[in-house]
Amino acid sequence: MNSISDLNQPNGHPVGIPTEEDERRSFVPPMLLRYWQLAMRHRWVALGIVSTCIVIGLTITLLMAPRYTAKAQLEISREQKRITNVQGLESSQAGQDNEFYATQYALLKVRPVAEKVARELRLGRSSAFFEAHGYRMGDNPADADRMAVGLLLKNIEITPLRTSRLVDVSYTSRSPQLSARIANAWVQAFIASNIDRQIASTADARRILEKRIGTLRERLEQSERQAVTFATMNNIVTLDPTRDERGRTQPSRTLAAVNLEQLNAALARAIDARVEAESRLHSTGELGAEAISNITLTNLRRDRAEAAAEYARLMVQFEPDYPTARGVAEKIKTLDAAIGRENARISGSREQEYREAVARENELREQVADLKRQLDTQQRASIQYSVYLREADTNRQLYDALLQRYKEIGVAGMIGASNIAIVESAQIPTSPSAPSLTINLALAILLGGVLAALAIFGLEQIDEGVREPGQVQSDLKAPLLGTIPTAEDKFEAELHDVKSLVYEAYFSVRSNLSFTTARGVPRTLMVTSSRPREGKSSTSLALAVVLGRTNRRVLLVDGDMRSPSVHGLVGCENIAGLSNLLSGHDEWQSLVQETGFKNVTALTSGPIPPSAAELLSGDRLAALLAEWSMAYDHVIIDSPPVLGLTDAPLLSRAVEGAIFVVEFHGIAVRAVRASLDRLRMAHAHVFGVVLTKVAQHRSGYGFGGGYGYGYGRHYGEVPVEV
Repeated sequence: MNSISDLNQPNGHPVGIPTEEDERRSFVPPMLLRYWQLAMRHRWVALGIVSTCIVIGLTITLLMAPRYTAKAQLEISREQKRITNVQGLESSQAGQDNEFYATQYALLKVRPVAEKVARELRLGRSSAFFEAHGYRMGDNPADADRMAVGLLLKNIEITPLRTSRLVDVSYTSRSPQLSARIANAWVQAFIASNIDRQIASTADARRILEKRIGTLRERLEQSERQAVTFATMNNIVTLDPTRDERGRTQPSRTLAAVNLEQLNAALARAIDARVEAESRLHSTGELGAEAISNITLTNLRRDRAEAAAEYARLMVQFEPDYPTARGVAEKIKTLDAAIGRENARISGSREQEYREAVARENELREQVADLKRQLDTQQRASIQYSVYLREADTNRQLYDALLQRYKEIGVAGMIGASNIAIVESAQIPTSPSAPSLTINLALAILLGGVLAALAIFGLEQIDEGVREPGQVQSDLKAPLLGTIPTAEDKFEAELHDVKSLVYEAYFSVRSNLSFTTARGVPRTLMVTSSRPREGKSSTSLALAVVLGRTNRRVLLVDGDMRSPSVHGLVGCENIAGLSNLLSGHDEWQSLVQETGFKNVTALTSGPIPPSAAELLSGDRLAALLAEWSMAYDHVIIDSPPVLGLTDAPLLSRAVEGAIFVVEFHGIAVRAVRASLDRLRMAHAHVFGVVLTKVAQHRSGYGFGGGYGYGYGRHYGEVPVEV
């Protein structure tokens, strides 16, 4: 026989026994499958909740009064329609942002619009309006008006059409005529409110501009007065002042500058005249221009020339003493004297002219010097004068701009153009918009599904039992030997049918047990659980039957002397049994009874002793097991539950190991862990866990071929010994 060490894998784990990873992969179903199993486990709860929600939704739909929705459609443009070229208060870029439309949509559903509609339609005094909304009109008019406004805001709906400038304005009530009337009145009130708001803003702007213009007018007058006063005090006289297209005063010539310019020109001419007079002064009389142009001198020179010619003619014929010749000679002398006197006179006039030119030049130089000093003083004063002028220009520009803006706003305010247009007026609806049976049923089903999911989640949280096979390895830290489905027929009948799911499941447990020891299925073992009625007795009998059908001799011992049940399962009498043997009876062979199952004999518990724990504390049980092991191939003891009793830990000392039975969705996991800890404290070897009472419809756990190799009737063959 091979030793256990010879059967170990390279990682030290025994061959044939599933590892933790194998257990996790084998018994943890996919997430969707887990959800499906969870839903199937609580399907009746889910169906009940969904059905209740459907019934409630149907009832509410049938009881609700029909409501009618009328819809009007508006177009909101980014900019106002430009009737004139006068620019209004809003910027041309004001409508480019998304905030513009968001603001318009919000303004469509404000209280002032609702109050305007209620006031125009006199809804606060209309009983039909309140009846159309399922309310009764109050006796107080003020309260009725407030209630009407509240109903309007509650039932109006603003729906923008995406990627367009259109917006739907819908109103819903029990009266189709009233819905259409209010929807049309609402859009009209909104357009009127928009125009009123524009006019009010224009009026406010005009009032503000009027105050600002008055202030600027006073400031302009003050600055201009300061400029004039300063110019007067400093003798600054400007000639022909001009302004550019921006209204700024351009630099202009002052009177002093003009005078200086003129005197400077006169001085230049005087200098020229003085130079010319000086030039004539130093030139000879005959060669001078005056001598040439002087008529008297010219006549004298002509007469002398004629006299000289006459004298020369006479000298040809006569002597100088000739009287006629002497007369002509005297005449020539007289003419020469006259010419000399005329030349002297011309020379004297040149000197006088020169002196006059010098005097005029000096006089003009003094005047130019005085004007230069005066102009220099004015230029220094002109710096401050320019400051006054710039201040006056600035005030004038602001004043002109505000005055122009004031006129433009006045024109734009009188136009009253709106950027909102009615595309389609509301028509009287012919069919109700609510309630919708299809929508309400869909919502009811959706709500029912959500509530069902919450209920299932809550039930799963409340349920602390083992909900899936994967928890055995993860939460209990023990191998899973198998899952046992709930019997469709009587349990004993299922055991007789080798094709039943119950038999197949226990045969799988038997196969897994064969890997727990080196020699196969343990010779002696006990079957226990945390509490009664978890299926430990049925499991004990089923394992005995499965082993018996493999030609093994099996002794089934009822070790639960406090609440025996094996005799009822196998149909035997419980007159004498284990309690007698533990009390001192030696002939155990006489107490063993045959059962209706192949190769299976049973030893009942016998009379209930006063203290079962005292009987199990001795060495008698170990001796009996040694004898039974020689007579039988396997001894299976149906042990009492672990919690609250010491019988199971005492029994575990005499057997090779224990099989722990856990009811599916039964006892809390913490209680199972506590039971296993008690057994381990007693140094008991727990071969594994068997899950019992698993519903057969949960095919994900392997019943009926859920994984393709599960328990089912398709095998059709009686298992043979392995």
